[in-house]
Amino acid sequence: MIFLWGFCPIGRSPHPAIRTPHRFCEPPGPGVQLVTVRDSLLLKYTTCAAATAGLLLGPQSPVPARADVPLRYVALGDSYTSAPYVSRVRPGSPAKCRRSELNYPGRIALKLHPRDFTDVSCSGAALRHLTSRQGENPPQLDALKADTTLVTLTMGGNDIGFDKWKTCALLSLTDPNGAPCRKRLRRDGGGDPFAEAFARTGPRFGAALRRIRERSPLAEVYVLGYPMLVPSSGHGCYPRVPFARGDVAMVRNVQRRLNTMLARQARANGAVFLDLSAPGHDMCQRDDDRRWVEPLLPGMRAAPFHPNTNGVAAMTRAVLRALRYPVDA
Repeated sequence: MIFLWGFCPIGRSPHPAIRTPHRFCEPPGPGVQLVTVRDSLLLKYTTCAAATAGLLLGPQSPVPARADVPLRYVALGDSYTSAPYVSRVRPGSPAKCRRSELNYPGRIALKLHPRDFTDVSCSGAALRHLTSRQGENPPQLDALKADTTLVTLTMGGNDIGFDKWKTCALLSLTDPNGAPCRKRLRRDGGGDPFAEAFARTGPRFGAALRRIRERSPLAEVYVLGYPMLVPSSGHGCYPRVPFARGDVAMVRNVQRRLNTMLARQARANGAVFLDLSAPGHDMCQRDDDRRWVEPLLPGMRAAPFHPNTNGVAAMTRAVLRALRYPVDA
């Protein structure tokens, strides 16, 4: 039985996984038939027509499942999407992007078998690279088409200053029990060294989501957050992860602020935020099966401070579950 509430196409899909920030449709109740991303394209138009007419589709008006609606998937993002060194480089991609063939977009494509699949993620990408070239990599938004039906995005870390973690790692050698990085950053910038970057990045990220919507109005857009680098509490695990004891809280706070900002902008701009910050998967985990991000000296195939195979798998599962695709626990 299908029982749908009307909504307009500028809102979100009636897909039950979507947490819409707008009130174009009410959340579906118990017993609603789940739809796939392939079905949602058809449902957008069917339910919008009902909403326009002020009608409610009831059991007497079933909407047939449509497996023939083509899935066209575009993956955007930085190195947390491209996943350098996790697997061999995707053939034909720019070498400097270090785009692994088995990053999370690649794994999603293997599961969903889209009609079209384009991965333009690139290591070092910032929000400006959505609309401008990054070396050999064209502007990432150029990959979007009017008939794109699925978009994933992980970006923002390079805009708020993830490159500062290299400085923190080096400074930890000078005072492992203190807070040398926090002192340096405050001396260089005064006050909160990340405040300006966050104030600038939030609106830019929201504008980027709106551009995605303009170019691909049919697409479901998923923003993936960043897995945590350090434990959810405590002073870290120096020297395994080279952040001085007093700097760990700063790193943790910046990552939480970043994920919160991404979630807020996603909700405000019709996208879905997927949280990857679950505790117990940070760089300090000695159990390879639990660790999602590799430390300075990786024990698994990955770039330092970047997702390993486990992290890539977790990101893949997050998207597939949001699409109501059956995945292993």
